[in-house]
Amino acid sequence: MIWLRLRALSPSQAPAKLGQRILWGVIGASALGTVSVETPFLLHLAGTSDWQRLIVLGFGFGILIASAIALYLRRRQLSATRATRIALNTAYLANAALCLVVYSDAPGAFSSRSGWFVTLFLVWPIAAEIAWLFFRPTGSRAPQGRPRTA
Repeated sequence: MIWLRLRALSPSQAPAKLGQRILWGVIGASALGTVSVETPFLLHLAGTSDWQRLIVLGFGFGILIASAIALYLRRRQLSATRATRIALNTAYLANAALCLVVYSDAPGAFSSRSGWFVTLFLVWPIAAEIAWLFFRPTGSRAPQGRPRTA
């Protein structure tokens, strides 16, 4: 998955059709993995408080659903490479948000909770990259039709 992500980051190496399909399959598997982890929270089987369950479901499903809707609405303005980068970052962000909420109250020393702090640090660049990919200009387009002559 890291190799596919790095390949998608390279603007000179746009993935071929097969690479795009593999990447979308990995993105779908990541999103389904996040959904499957959230299923116990949805069914009240996780043993958490109502407030924590609401936050977990809101972040996990909310990030996935909001991104899917935004990708659908902007599908004509986004290149395939940008769309896959957004979707892959969304899958990472939804899973990271889930981990942050679930493990926020975990007991232990700093060394045993270092993964939580690393995740807390990494969530912000991922969210910023998603916003940047969605809202950065796609470049100026040349006017269509024949150019005017004076």
